Amino acid sequence: MQQVSVIIPAWNEGARISVTLEALHQANRFRKWYHELLVVDDGSTDETPRAAGKWADTVIRHTTNRGKGAALESGWRHSAGHIVVFLDADLGESAAFAHLLLEPIRQEQADMCIAKLPAAGRKGGFGLVKGLATTGITRLGGFRPEAPLSGQRAVRREVLESVGSLARGFGIEVGLTIDALRKGYRVCEAKVPFRHRETGRDWSGFVHRGKQFYAVGVTLMQKWRERSC
Repeated sequence: MQQVSVIIPAWNEGARISVTLEALHQANRFRKWYHELLVVDDGSTDETPRAAGKWADTVIRHTTNRGKGAALESGWRHSAGHIVVFLDADLGESAAFAHLLLEPIRQEQADMCIAKLPAAGRKGGFGLVKGLATTGITRLGGFRPEAPLSGQRAVRREVLESVGSLARGFGIEVGLTIDALRKGYRVCEAKVPFRHRETGRDWSGFVHRGKQFYAVGVTLMQKWRERSC
């Protein structure tokens, strides 16, 4: 059985991460599906490191906030698993379903499996970020995803080693998908009943999506330039 490492990046998630980690820990007691659980504290100023230390096998700390991509890269490079599972810190009890991401990889159907989450409970944005990401991945990678922005994914270590450095910030998922496809790896999506914090149509939600739109656009431009070189 191939070893599995679970990587969770976290920035000021002290109020939420404990539930997520406990759900993973309890699920693993029965299924024994992962070998190690690593949390990367990306410069938090709250109780995130202390909360993570109760459940995680390893807590890696960044002294400053370096972004999600940097946190994920620190995590997988410190891990030992043949398969790496990336999860968000705010999944709560639904994190117990993470093992479902492994099936297509273990059955030799894919090299990376991306989670498709249930429909959001409330209206968020207007689909601009998702549309940009979908179009970019389709045109640059030849695969049309339904969940282009999903951070919940399982990936073979060899894919990460082949891709090398991950995109920084909110462009990480789009960049990783395009890079994996360009290198000939098989990418699939699977329905997993994850739930996480949702952003609404309020000021903070629009600010978040604005930053996300910019980061995805920058990543797509970089990948387009790489193809043109």
